[in-house]
Amino acid sequence: MIQVIIERDDNRIKAFQMDGHADWDESGKDLVCAGASAVSFGAVNAIYALTAVEPIIEQSSGGGYLRIDLPSDAEKADDERVQLLLEGMIVSLQSIEREYGQYIKITFK
Repeated sequence: MIQVIIERDDNRIKAFQMDGHADWDESGKDLVCAGASAVSFGAVNAIYALTAVEPIIEQSSGGGYLRIDLPSDAEKADDERVQLLLEGMIVSLQSIEREYGQYIKITFK
């Protein structure tokens, strides 16, 4: 199962983490894993492309683990864009969770 943890501080997303594999299908054919990966990596790529914020990225070399920590000192306009991008990521992940809840779980801290 993919465990997604969204960490907030005063309603601001400060970090998110994805850990595990969906095991919906074999590696290379797992649509749940592919969808969750595309959504999360797409959000991170959008942060780099559309803002001046440089998140701290930690990931395993074999896949199955991604953690993103966001700096707290970003300019207000950039931070607002980052927050909107991440809220969009959460909406997309929740859509996957609604359909495939036995393979992905989202937790908020």
